[in-house]
Amino acid sequence: MSKDYYNILGVSKSSNDGEIKKAYRKLAMKYHPDKNPGDKQAETKFKEATTAYEVLKDPQKKAAYDQYGHDAFERNGGNSASGFGGMGGGAGGGFSNFDDIFSDFSDLFGGGRKSKRRAEVEGSDIRYNIAIDIFEAFNGVEKNIKFKVASSCEKCHGTGSKSGKAAQTCGTCGGAGKVRVQQGLFIVERTCHTCHGTGQIITDPCDQCHGQGRYEKNKNLSVKIPAGINDGNRIRISGEGEAGARGGRDGDLYVFVSIRDHEFFIRENNDIHIEIPIKMTTAALGGSVEIPTIENSKAKLTIPAGSQTNHKLRLKNKGMVIMNSGGRRGDMFVKLFVETPIKLNDEQQELIEKLDQSIAENSNPQLQKFFNKFKKFFNG
Repeated sequence: MSKDYYNILGVSKSSNDGEIKKAYRKLAMKYHPDKNPGDKQAETKFKEATTAYEVLKDPQKKAAYDQYGHDAFERNGGNSASGFGGMGGGAGGGFSNFDDIFSDFSDLFGGGRKSKRRAEVEGSDIRYNIAIDIFEAFNGVEKNIKFKVASSCEKCHGTGSKSGKAAQTCGTCGGAGKVRVQQGLFIVERTCHTCHGTGQIITDPCDQCHGQGRYEKNKNLSVKIPAGINDGNRIRISGEGEAGARGGRDGDLYVFVSIRDHEFFIRENNDIHIEIPIKMTTAALGGSVEIPTIENSKAKLTIPAGSQTNHKLRLKNKGMVIMNSGGRRGDMFVKLFVETPIKLNDEQQELIEKLDQSIAENSNPQLQKFFNKFKKFFNG
């Protein structure tokens, strides 16, 4: 026996249209297959509610149902009211008004009917990669770049129309840019095949841009790269991306900056690191050496007596310019590498041997510390 439509929706025969619709929308939200994937029981209840609502929302069908019950919609019912055959066939079948039933669900699952789309097409943002050296990053530099991008058509002034005539509303989708197709239980929105989603049609397309309002061409631009820029930073240039079509907003250009590796200088944030070799005698006695700096000049570095390989010395304010800081800079760190002399003559070797014999054990604390640990290790 078929279930009573009023009981399915949870309303009475005296309920008005608003109450019936409200009850149906509540059930539709609860049991819709999109919200209950794979739940056959929910799917069945959704179908029952939809079939009941299709009858009770229509005054004529409701009156027939109140008088004859389910017999009013049997295909071969002898006493059935004519003109309502096939209503009991299942959910989704027999929707009397395609747009009306879609609007019933739009608030639940789509946030309301979409407004008609405009013919304007916004230009996309584009990316350009550029590599600079560390000195250009330190000083800042201006670079000329060349790239291809969709640009506004000069012939039709970006309208897409040969005569400059305004676009017409698409007759297929009525300007919505999308058409709706019923597939069994569901109603599916698809991009309009006539206007390709713009909602409007150019009736006399420009022969240069073919109605698009833009076409791809070469573009030259000068880009200012600020001093202190970091590897991976990007520079946004407003309105220099893809041109918008038919009045749409232009996109932006994003220039991504990479900094090439340098033979001597290594950058870490705003500091500069460099490794330099020093003579064994300078390391032992102390002294000073000249080293290159990021300003492409030289600086005097004082080496303290007794310096060792991997010791680091700091030169304040000799690092990278800090971007947008008013000229403040990071520091420069110098890592020492003590070089042992080679190709000694007999006299030099003799002098070093005498020096070695004269050096006390406590003059090489790291060496003494290592061999003490070594002895403990083998002695248990």
